[in-house]
Amino acid sequence: MASPGSCGSQSMDRCGGEQPHVLAVDDSLIDRILIERLLKNSSCTVTTAENGLRALEYLGLGDNQHSNCNASKVNMIITDYCMPGMTGYELLKKIKESSATREVPVVIMSSENVPTRINQCLQEGAQMFMLKPIKLADVKKLRGQLMNTRS
Repeated sequence: MASPGSCGSQSMDRCGGEQPHVLAVDDSLIDRILIERLLKNSSCTVTTAENGLRALEYLGLGDNQHSNCNASKVNMIITDYCMPGMTGYELLKKIKESSATREVPVVIMSSENVPTRINQCLQEGAQMFMLKPIKLADVKKLRGQLMNTRS
């Protein structure tokens, strides 16, 4: 589910805790590490997944799962667009189709600036579209989004 090492950094009470919990999905280990460090430096709890299927499993939306215990604990999902097996766009659609995760903000990131792709993701319900590499200023914008969407 989550990558090794990231589970230990999660707080036990993510729902009531101060730190927002972000699920970061990227097939590149280097990009996952970068995003995780930037988010942790901005006082976020981070869980990472190396692809869309792992993210769906973590959220309890996998094909063989009926429980979505982690879905309510995630405050935001940030995913790469280009990944093997399942694109970030396909992951976004699955997240927005589920009543358990529909309200969770999803941020799509990509190294390619393709306006039709960006518009497609935003129309499907993405909160933001960001260009890689992600910088600290981008994470600060995300943090602002998180604070606005948390109830």
